[in-house]
Amino acid sequence: MNLEEYFRKAREKQKEHQAFLAKLKKKPPKNLDQQMEEIHEEVFDRIDCLSCANCCKTTGPLFTNKDIERLAHVFRLKPSQFIEKYLRIDEDNDYVLQQTPCPFLDSDNYCLVYEDRPKACREYPHTDRKKFYQINHLTIKNTLICPATYEVVEQMQKEIKL
Repeated sequence: MNLEEYFRKAREKQKEHQAFLAKLKKKPPKNLDQQMEEIHEEVFDRIDCLSCANCCKTTGPLFTNKDIERLAHVFRLKPSQFIEKYLRIDEDNDYVLQQTPCPFLDSDNYCLVYEDRPKACREYPHTDRKKFYQINHLTIKNTLICPATYEVVEQMQKEIKL
């Protein structure tokens, strides 16, 4: 399935996904974390992020102070220079990229700072997070960005009986 097809399906199924996740939040199964870990691994075994990288092309992560210090060191810049060159403060007063696509994404969809990437990038799309049901708003948003997130929610609907 191509990206446009994913995003069309994600938009079509958004209400259905929201209703499922809302039910899940009201009464999460006892073994949900374990089920989510298995679903996450299964989906990511068949989806290659490097063939997509839509997250890096269309959205930007939040940068913590530790992220800024680590990346500034990588580029041999002072944190203030790194901020000036790459970041801005958003409406929530968080540091985010000045632009998308991410300036650290190369033409083959590889991250040029992969080993030092921000915490938000390391954790994206958050489908293997403990107490997954607590981030429904983020999950729904991510189904419109990340084909793997869409697939995770689809798989959840098949496997998790509510």
